Amino acid sequence: MIKRKKAAACLLVWCMAVSPLTGCGAKDSDGVKVVLTTGFEKDEIFRIETMSCTLPEIMVYLTNIQNQYESAYGTEIWNINLGDVTLEQNVKDIALAQIAQIKTMNLMAKQYQVELTDEELEQAKDAAKTYYALLNETEIEAMGIDEETIRGLYTEYALAEKVYRYIIKDINPEISDDEARTITVQHILIKTYALDGTGKKIEYTQKAREDAYQTACEVLESVQAGEDFDELIRHYSEDEKSTYSFGKGEMDPAFEKAAFNLGTGECSDIVETESGYHIIKCISTFDKEETDSNKIKIVEQRREEVFGQEYDAFVKTLTRKLNEELWESVGFIHDENVTSANFFDIYHACFDA
Repeated sequence: MIKRKKAAACLLVWCMAVSPLTGCGAKDSDGVKVVLTTGFEKDEIFRIETMSCTLPEIMVYLTNIQNQYESAYGTEIWNINLGDVTLEQNVKDIALAQIAQIKTMNLMAKQYQVELTDEELEQAKDAAKTYYALLNETEIEAMGIDEETIRGLYTEYALAEKVYRYIIKDINPEISDDEARTITVQHILIKTYALDGTGKKIEYTQKAREDAYQTACEVLESVQAGEDFDELIRHYSEDEKSTYSFGKGEMDPAFEKAAFNLGTGECSDIVETESGYHIIKCISTFDKEETDSNKIKIVEQRREEVFGQEYDAFVKTLTRKLNEELWESVGFIHDENVTSANFFDIYHACFDA
């Protein structure tokens, strides 16, 4: 609930933003050359230089994400309104960004002279056979795909991963215990907001905030009087989770600063964040296992940053076209018989074995 929101969205396995495709003229905000949406082949969604994306290809990505959402949250998830856009439109944009990134990275492969081996090409072929064999006739018809299309997608995805590994192969920074230090705390949260029927956050009125603060003061007095912290959590806290383990840069800045200044067993004063009022108790100032795990995460973040810089510079040189009319017509397949297997699970089963 109080985890800091990351600035960059994660697309596939890499944390980088993909510049949006567009049908406008001139240059977009990141300086990438764009052209009007004319001269497309049949069922061509977009083109980035020599790389093209077809309607069946985007439907594989879109259907894969749709099924992941529905298996986790049910079909009612699409009733959620995100404000200016629907969740369905948001997922469409994610699918478009994902496959555009893969196509772009295949262009990068040519620049870096990265190619798949015969063994890797055979793995892509095996993955395609496995995925296609699991589809029923309704899914094949709805997505308009054949095994050759699937094979091409797996081949491009494998090449994109290989490009990523090639660019970050020499990025192995030494991370100290202090930089990666992970602590464990408990906290009591008194909220200063509520959720409406759609899940939208509604801030408390000034009077309600004052009441919440007064409650937090009473809880703090109980903590300082030596009352059992676990019992106070059960009685007062409005966070479903009471214990957090985290490193630097992962939490709300005010919460993190207060937590890292505590010694084991110590409790904070009242700490205010956008979630409400917190009272924090430090359980451990150094979690060895979590710190070692955080070192690995930090190394991956550094690698992603290096790759992101290379990727962003490369993207700025590209000309892109989006078939806006066709893209606007693309939508989810609302059919209970469309429950296709996870495209990426099959990929990893074939390539990571």
